[in-house]
Amino acid sequence: MNDQGETHAEENGQALAEAPRRHAGAATLVALATLYLAQGLPFGFQAHGLRGYLTEAGMAVEKVGLAGALAAPWMFKLLWAPLVDRFGSRRFGRRKSWIVPLQALLALTCAAVALVPPSRGLQPLLVLILLMNLLAATQDIAVDGLAIDLLKGGQLGRGNAAQVVGFKVGMLIGGGWLLWASPIIGWSGMFLAMAVLVLVALGATLTLREPGQPETTRSREPEDLAPSSLLDVLRGTLQTLRMPGALWLVAFVGTYKLGESMVDAMFVPFLIKSGYTMADIGKWIGTYGMVASIAGSLSGGELARRLPLLGAVGIAAVLRTAALTGPLVLATLGGKPSPEAVLTVSVLEHFFGGMLTTAMFAFMMSRVRRAVGATHYTLLAAVENLGKSPGMLSGFVVKAIGYGGLFALGVGLSGAFLLLLLPLRERSGAPEARGD
Repeated sequence: MNDQGETHAEENGQALAEAPRRHAGAATLVALATLYLAQGLPFGFQAHGLRGYLTEAGMAVEKVGLAGALAAPWMFKLLWAPLVDRFGSRRFGRRKSWIVPLQALLALTCAAVALVPPSRGLQPLLVLILLMNLLAATQDIAVDGLAIDLLKGGQLGRGNAAQVVGFKVGMLIGGGWLLWASPIIGWSGMFLAMAVLVLVALGATLTLREPGQPETTRSREPEDLAPSSLLDVLRGTLQTLRMPGALWLVAFVGTYKLGESMVDAMFVPFLIKSGYTMADIGKWIGTYGMVASIAGSLSGGELARRLPLLGAVGIAAVLRTAALTGPLVLATLGGKPSPEAVLTVSVLEHFFGGMLTTAMFAFMMSRVRRAVGATHYTLLAAVENLGKSPGMLSGFVVKAIGYGGLFALGVGLSGAFLLLLLPLRERSGAPEARGD
């Protein structure tokens, strides 16, 4: 064969080799989106439905706000994250060893909730919802670790968009469409549908192939290799806290949702008190709002792909702060807000909130040490969830200063977060990265 023929054959071979890789990349994004969708189903109900049901049941607004404590496993999952990072079957899959049984248990728990409507007593219902959060939060550790194993630097923007969008589609179904359909399918129908969808995600998980450990060992630096003991996981995690700018990163991640979480926690009760129904909430907040959030998450992924990640976070944070003034305006005007106003406020707040979330998650993942990826990312995610925990106290704030006062406080805290952008950029030792 002549030189030209050899060159042509090499080009064809390279093209054929690159095609599966492109396909594998798309398949990876779909798989990650499916896994996060399963986690978003119960979370969507808790975020958009539970507080509404508790308010309709006559629970005091302070206790409605405290219902956010049921999400405690998302804040404390760092305590058992090293176990998820260390243990798992290499043959079956280091991450799948956790994901598969957790998804099966989550489906069973959803089915159990279907048998315990609020009319039968709130205590067993709240316990089961706490268990759902525990299972989903633990699964999230393994799925985050899987994402870190699979995604390379050039995939962070779109990879995190796939994760966030998958989670929010789950929230859209669990806290939007199913709530919207609740007058027809009832309480049991909502949670049986969730159980079936989790089982569908379980089937998709079984088809997923993880990166092999031998290939991982050959292709990565020693500091990126999977830990050989639980002590290695703990030691590696502690070392991440000594990295340049680590404490500023913790403060940054821990405050970016502070004001938004307080506004979101009381926006649904505000609408219920204004005279709207759970079907209205499911349509405007859980459905249209979540669709806007998904669109914002996709936009955030593209923003993170085209700009330095910290810059993408800053732009999204400014727009999110502006959007949070919407609930404040509705509360200040008084009376029952028009459906058009509620829809507009919900769409804007969800769109820019989704944009910020994706940009921030991509930024967080760019700062993770892969050797202890699940634990390190869980540490940052736990800080993020801890930063949203003051939303549990939002009911007490409403009782003291009213809905308008709470919404004003949320806008102020979101604006104050922007002040952390400059010191984080100056003190971080890592260069600015992009998600492409």
